[in-house]
Amino acid sequence: MSEPSYLLAIDNGTQSVRALLFDLHGNLLGKGKVDLQAYVSPQPGWAEQDPEYYWQNLAEACHRLWAQVSIDKRLIKGVALTTQRGSVINVDAEGRPLRPAILWLDQRLAEVRGRIRGPWGWLFTLAGATATVDYFRAQAEVNWIAQHQPEIWGRTHKLLLLSGFLTHRLTGRFVDSVACCVAYLPFDYKRLRWAAPRDWKWQVMPVRREQLPDLRKPGELLGHISAEASRMTGIPEGLPLIAAGADKACEVLGAGVVEPGTACLSYGTTATINTTGRRYRETVPLLPPYPAAVPDHYNSEVMIYRGFWMVSWFKQEFGLSEMQRAVELGVEPEALFDELVDSVPVGSMGLMLQPYWSPGIREPGLEAKGAIIGFGDVHTRAHIYRAILEGLAYALREGKERIEKRSGIPIRRLRVSGGGSQSAAAMQLTADIFGLPAERPHTFETSGLGAAIDCAVGLGLHADFPTAIAAMTRVGDVFTPRTEAQRTYERLYREVYLRMYRQLRPLYRSIREITGYPAHGGREPAGRDGTG
Repeated sequence: MSEPSYLLAIDNGTQSVRALLFDLHGNLLGKGKVDLQAYVSPQPGWAEQDPEYYWQNLAEACHRLWAQVSIDKRLIKGVALTTQRGSVINVDAEGRPLRPAILWLDQRLAEVRGRIRGPWGWLFTLAGATATVDYFRAQAEVNWIAQHQPEIWGRTHKLLLLSGFLTHRLTGRFVDSVACCVAYLPFDYKRLRWAAPRDWKWQVMPVRREQLPDLRKPGELLGHISAEASRMTGIPEGLPLIAAGADKACEVLGAGVVEPGTACLSYGTTATINTTGRRYRETVPLLPPYPAAVPDHYNSEVMIYRGFWMVSWFKQEFGLSEMQRAVELGVEPEALFDELVDSVPVGSMGLMLQPYWSPGIREPGLEAKGAIIGFGDVHTRAHIYRAILEGLAYALREGKERIEKRSGIPIRRLRVSGGGSQSAAAMQLTADIFGLPAERPHTFETSGLGAAIDCAVGLGLHADFPTAIAAMTRVGDVFTPRTEAQRTYERLYREVYLRMYRQLRPLYRSIREITGYPAHGGREPAGRDGTG
């Protein structure tokens, strides 16, 4: 009987960092978790974090894992890393941070200076894309740093994403995964590589090619765990670090979503719907798909920027009694919030929510705001809570239909992951609103599992991605649509929800003009560069 093989996946998200130990069947054998302070905000709208804070807590998460499991570390065959998207770090030649990381949640904007020269400028004018490209220029963190902290930019040896920074700390090499490249950087989303020398992106930001790390495809070798990294983390020295992807890409892979007829819904801080395919398709014109955690594949993504952040918002603003009662009863607060949902009928007695708590860039536009309509004297905070969940599901269903229209491939299956998937009430109303069974993966740690799958294939422990996915992913609970609920939701979706944004858009524009809020619109997830 051969000895078992284990894989270490490190998942550094916005709110926690986790060290996860998987076997080759996708079973989670142990977890070391450290909760993070998501960010610090030195000025309104800023979101920063000390890069050393991430590294120190990554090490602590590993030590918590080692304290939990009793295995021979020689059975760990490799390591893979997945992190939050779009958080950038300036470092010197030794990899030391020159300033705090600017996170994907950051709202500061650079000044847009001058027009794009040459054929690109004419092309964008003809295509009506100038405003979208200027949005990219304003959102690019490198432009803000060069304008406001030129001495920092002048000392910048490399510009790294969090994944590249932690990879350097683990291996001593300036290298990153293609599937982590989701940022306002000169990246070619169609060809999955840094942009060609004549690409317009080099013209509108100061970054040079030599300031960016080398790239590897998911499953390829990034380097080996260094002696210093081993001393800090307890990970055995010399273990291979295999390229994985950003947390959303790994979540899609870990949910087993690798063909266009299955969609992955992520009920996380940002709510998304993704499919995976080999073809480059822009679900919304001029907004590119992201690189998938499977080599040479793309994730077609539609996102709701605040997503399940709205659930956290509700808990903070209206859920004090449930939070306190959960402590008294020794249960998770989500169980009591599910009771709130179940106390309200399907459709929240006509309360309809449009979940644009942060605006978008095209669909919805920069002027978009959140809205709740249909209030009556029967409505309570329980109705508001259910309406939040329903509004998110409506918005993601609309995303599903956009993806289907663009690809021509109907979506027949749903996998739902992320923190919100732990709510049975949210899972059931998702099935009812989509009219499809909502499947929950066998493990909650799908981002880490996706990274582990990349690691297993890269090391040859599974022959290829189809084999690894079949062995390491499977469906847990399944929630099936209820006929009466589905009928009610279908009418509310078609006759009310789909009309809300179009009807309210002129009012949103007036609100913005009168109040000045939001001054510049919201921040799309880093990487939505408006051109592909």
